[in-house]
Amino acid sequence: MMEHCLAGDSIFGVVLIERGSEVGGHDQRFDVGTLARVLQAARLDDGRYVLVTVGEHRVRVRRWLPDAPYPRAEVEPLTDQADGDARDQLAGVTQVLQHSLALRTELGEPVGGVDVALADDPVRASFEACALAGLGPLDAQRLLELDDAGRRLADLEAQLREDVAVLEFRLRG
Repeated sequence: MMEHCLAGDSIFGVVLIERGSEVGGHDQRFDVGTLARVLQAARLDDGRYVLVTVGEHRVRVRRWLPDAPYPRAEVEPLTDQADGDARDQLAGVTQVLQHSLALRTELGEPVGGVDVALADDPVRASFEACALAGLGPLDAQRLLELDDAGRRLADLEAQLREDVAVLEFRLRG
């Protein structure tokens, strides 16, 4: 799949497997995913690739095509909404995210740093914040499926506040 992707526009779809296995078929996949663009690729000796990618657009799978030679689908782009409240929520999310990352650092967990600089656009910022938050796959999927950036930010802030409470408890021993 990666050879085909790199020979073309370097875009491929990423969809979380809901149940089943990545290898061998018979899996159930979520119907909302992301189109990702390969920024850098290196092929390992065993044929696998190491990739640097960036998500570009959310998509909904309309129909899965036969998995030959790899999973393929017909998709439609999803649009995001952002009302005035979304911009207001950015400051709160940024503050709680920084606190969460600082606590993780104190606990010796790997984080990319505690300085958080999110985009001015609330839609883009909502996805950046989700990526930095270190969410589990199902929590991230739930936020990815939301069409409203304000709701995504509000839900993420609530998750981060719960995360901070757990991290503070862990620090107290």
